[in-house]
Amino acid sequence: MSDTVPDSLLDFSLAGKVAVVTGGASGIGAAVVDAFAAKGAAVVVLDRAMEAAQHKVADGSAVAAVSCDVSDEGSVAEAVGAVADQFGRVDVLVNSAGLALLAPAEELGLDAWDRTMTVNLRGAFLVSQHVGRLMLAQGRGTVISIASQAATVALPGHVAYCASKFGLVGMTKVLAAEWAGRGVTANTISPTVVLTDLGRAAWDNAEGEALKAEIPVGRFALPEEIAAAAVYLASDAAAMVNGADLLVDGGYTIR
Repeated sequence: MSDTVPDSLLDFSLAGKVAVVTGGASGIGAAVVDAFAAKGAAVVVLDRAMEAAQHKVADGSAVAAVSCDVSDEGSVAEAVGAVADQFGRVDVLVNSAGLALLAPAEELGLDAWDRTMTVNLRGAFLVSQHVGRLMLAQGRGTVISIASQAATVALPGHVAYCASKFGLVGMTKVLAAEWAGRGVTANTISPTVVLTDLGRAAWDNAEGEALKAEIPVGRFALPEEIAAAAVYLASDAAAMVNGADLLVDGGYTIR
């Protein structure tokens, strides 16, 4: 690579890239879909909520929506195969599908533990593995997984969620170590509370106000701010970023 930095590197353009976003029908995933489309990517939404996913196609932010249960290997294989058949490659994967089932550790049911691990960790692994094989075959790609500040610090009531997100960061670092020499990078983004519809409903209360007071910037994150971080990591400007966990938490974890 030349020592001269091309001007295009600072455009954060995704033109010509095919991106797959799991959980792209709503929340952070939907914001990522919109941001990627605005930067020129052809975005495919993978989601179980097909009606909402099709809305992303109808509004022009996604070029396709494919039904996918990330926790089921057969569903993942079929969905990734459909994307490969239609587009021939995947340049960017964003693992955004996830859930949070909360309770004190001594009270959390095993079903809630298993469901959290199945979606947040197994799901991200399965999609990364199947899409990663395509990326390795083409010699280029990047995997971005949405983790959490709960992957850095312990949050009461979040025993399964923390475990899944700590695991997601660890998994991503292994992918980064194994795949970067073959052209595929992997990173995570770790937000604080994000003001999606679910985030607003869950934290519009006294507990939310107390949590905001612990964040140095004094507020929660907007979905678009997480999407902006994903745009950077998906762009060629981040080609040297590999195995990183990009915290978008207003400084919550530095205290």
